[in-house]
Amino acid sequence: MSLTPLTALSPVDGRYAARCADLREIFSEQGLIRARVRVEIAWLQALAGERRIAELRGITPADLAVAQQIVDGFDPADAATVKAFERETNHDVKAVEYLIKQKLGAHPAWQSRLEFVHFACTSEDINNLSYALMCQEARSKVLLPRIDALLGALRSMAHVHADDAMMSRTHGQAATPTTLGKEVAVFVHRLRQARDTFAAVPIRGKINGAVGNYNAHVAAYPDVDWPQLGQRLVESLGLKWNAYTTQIEPHDWTAEYCDALARCNSILTDLCRDFWGYVSLGYFRQKIVSGEVGSSTMPHKVNPIDFENGEGNFGLANALLRFLSEKLPISRWQRDLTDSTVQRNLGVALAHSDIAIQSVSRGLARVEIDRARLADDLAANWELLAEPIQTVMRRYAVPEAYEQLKTLTRGRRIDGPAVAEFVDGLPIPPAEKARLKALTPATYVGLAARLAREV
Repeated sequence: MSLTPLTALSPVDGRYAARCADLREIFSEQGLIRARVRVEIAWLQALAGERRIAELRGITPADLAVAQQIVDGFDPADAATVKAFERETNHDVKAVEYLIKQKLGAHPAWQSRLEFVHFACTSEDINNLSYALMCQEARSKVLLPRIDALLGALRSMAHVHADDAMMSRTHGQAATPTTLGKEVAVFVHRLRQARDTFAAVPIRGKINGAVGNYNAHVAAYPDVDWPQLGQRLVESLGLKWNAYTTQIEPHDWTAEYCDALARCNSILTDLCRDFWGYVSLGYFRQKIVSGEVGSSTMPHKVNPIDFENGEGNFGLANALLRFLSEKLPISRWQRDLTDSTVQRNLGVALAHSDIAIQSVSRGLARVEIDRARLADDLAANWELLAEPIQTVMRRYAVPEAYEQLKTLTRGRRIDGPAVAEFVDGLPIPPAEKARLKALTPATYVGLAARLAREV
């Protein structure tokens, strides 16, 4: 069976293939090979720039450009060549080394220096930097722009609906009014903080040999400052230097990265559930899409599928992200290979996150506020004014303020005239009575509108 979106085992490469194109470019097998090629060539160029390595002193800028062209001109045919080498070697990183040697071997300046490809490296020197570059690119080019676009849409919604009064629900029950804009503003504030934490996670790398001591490096060139050279290379790639490792970079930053993204996902899961509920209550109508079917048997239905899809994919993403976070920092002694197969699923975890974020954005674009429905709920719940009345009573030392309002309102519905009658009988200043009697559930929103506009 040939592999197509219809035959793919994973929905990331099947049903949602079109929505994962950006991440596929980075985290596919071809993307991983390209990253490895980039690291190998960067190391070769760093070696050539070290004057204490006499055998590479004759390398010119033109020769370095030849090497760089292997990175810049990398294409699917190169990836296929690497896979062909791997079928012989049964080693994916060694196969990349052979591709580079094959290409450089056609140039006289490199022919006697081919053994400096992958010089003194263990595979993890290449792999840790490759995954670091992939995660860096995914964050900067895909995930952060996607989150930022969603933040922009939410911020706009908070501002537009800053004054739209809405009944709150605490414990699922009618509670102190708010505005729709302010409730959206809460998500803006939470997501922005989580986004900034994710953006700030330092992505680290190392290139220090078989067990992190530069053993082979020093054996060949004892006068080279290898830690300094390694640090220069890693930082030239835009990464943070990790000076102390075993054979593997310990993946602590990867755990931080996964945890930070999972926190963004958890906040957006909360948003999906709230918006799903608002659709259910009728606070939001969903825009009709011509030809779309909501149910195979109930023609009237317009389901909140985007928020449901988002919640489901966030759940899958976080299951993977939290497993990655817990597993990857653990390695037996100086190295075991359990991280290798696990790391290959980083792209899957990020893809489910990306799919979910896109779903939330689609869901937001499809909802429209139903102001009449919001107003009806508020008008039917005058007992919501028990809170401000008893609080003003407390100000003026009216005894048992809470208990009096509890007797008036708990477990029963009251209306505007009943509230006015109660207020008229209170021993508080006339101006306060007038102010309380002017309140309605729709106007008792505190600073909600201001908070929404200022987010």
